[in-house]
Amino acid sequence: MLLKVLIALVFLAMLASLAAGAGFLLYDGSASRRLLVSLKVRVTLATTLLALLFYGFYAGNLA
Repeated sequence: MLLKVLIALVFLAMLASLAAGAGFLLYDGSASRRLLVSLKVRVTLATTLLALLFYGFYAGNLA
């Protein structure tokens, strides 16, 4: 149960990072690095999400 909640939280954090990145793209100037930081956070969250999913299927918690 904890694993499913953790997966949902990471997914929601990815969506929040995506929305923040879209906002940075639209409203920040070209010298801002916040869009790049948002992308790095999103890639890290995606990697974490994949690792959690692989672990869940391997351990049999999500099957």
